[in-house]
Amino acid sequence: MTGEPTTRGGAHAAADHAARESYSRLVGFLAAASGDLALAEDALATAFERALSTWPVNGTPENPAAWLLSVARNHQRDVWKSAAHRKSTELDDRADAVGEVSVTPFDELDPDAIGDKRLELLFTCAHPAIDPAIRTPLMLQAVLGFEAADVAAAFAVAPATMAQRLVRAKRRIRDAHIPFVVPDRAAMPARLSAVLEAVYGCFAIAWNETNGSGTGAVDSMAGEALYLAVTLADLLDDEPEAWGLAALIAFSLSRAPARTGPFVPLEEQDTDRWNRDLIREGEAMLHRAASLDAPMGRFQLEAAMQSVHTDRARTGVVAWDALRSLSTALVAVTPTLGARVAHAAIVGRAGSPAEGLALLDQLESEHDLDDFQPFHATRADLLFRNGATAAARHHYERAATLTRDPHVREWLHHRAGGGY
Repeated sequence: MTGEPTTRGGAHAAADHAARESYSRLVGFLAAASGDLALAEDALATAFERALSTWPVNGTPENPAAWLLSVARNHQRDVWKSAAHRKSTELDDRADAVGEVSVTPFDELDPDAIGDKRLELLFTCAHPAIDPAIRTPLMLQAVLGFEAADVAAAFAVAPATMAQRLVRAKRRIRDAHIPFVVPDRAAMPARLSAVLEAVYGCFAIAWNETNGSGTGAVDSMAGEALYLAVTLADLLDDEPEAWGLAALIAFSLSRAPARTGPFVPLEEQDTDRWNRDLIREGEAMLHRAASLDAPMGRFQLEAAMQSVHTDRARTGVVAWDALRSLSTALVAVTPTLGARVAHAAIVGRAGSPAEGLALLDQLESEHDLDDFQPFHATRADLLFRNGATAAARHHYERAATLTRDPHVREWLHHRAGGGY
């Protein structure tokens, strides 16, 4: 301990910082050691509760993460030794062994030295015994630390329904004794897709929540997603989509400094504010993916599209024809609503606004898109470029109503009001 009392507000701040910096790594370590993901989360929650009650009195420890880890491990031991747990659970040798590890002094525990168990936990959550529909949400909540409500919102599921599904999945991991390991090559294809989706989801949720926080985004979970993507690509080495995902996140994060202040569309951002080191890293990883001589998948195609955008820093122009070719391929590989709307936007720039609007008309005939914000934003832009200003204003307003980002909302309202 520091020896000096901490205010309750200071204790909360220290605990929040420890959670942001170490939560997912500590859960990964505790779960890998016990085989019980739910217990690992409960143990760490107990540790945070104890921190908020003791740190204001005794002072914040020199190593908050180590303190939390020690308390959490002791809580695990207490649960394993409880009579109720022994009656309801058959403890295997691993649990018995881990349960006895409890007396390590706080200051001797170093979370940075215990290794990162999150990759093992990610692949555990992607085990074939787990319902495919819950694998990615489980990874986002349990491994990467997002609140269940945020995960539910990302998947358009009621929070209570998502919570029940997550509980069942964690129970399945424990009861089936699913091993916490990175699978061998034979088992990899069945799990890799869900793991890549979870890492990308981690980036996407965090990126959307930064709301123009600039370089701070690199230190957020978006930056953590880049670390995990690169670690995963290095581990697998010859998986092109893993390298493609790492490149995609690097390219996207390179633009973080340009996201401060009011919203600026990508093709109008000041390229001098982009991070050239991250752009170079993205290019190197994209070239690594291409060198593996495999058909381009979703993440490689999206990374290649981001590479075209970042190349504007060198050429001064956006190569819309190249983007059109890549987005055509992306829609063929992954015909999601988002990909098809983005393709219409690109066609409207590479060709004519009328061509892009025709694609949106076709999409609208197949789906109810009234609540799909990208559809309205794209239609508004293409209508304006096609001279239909009044109709464009209606869709700008609808897009503004549907967006959660206050900077984007302000920009859309400005456009709806005639600010071009």
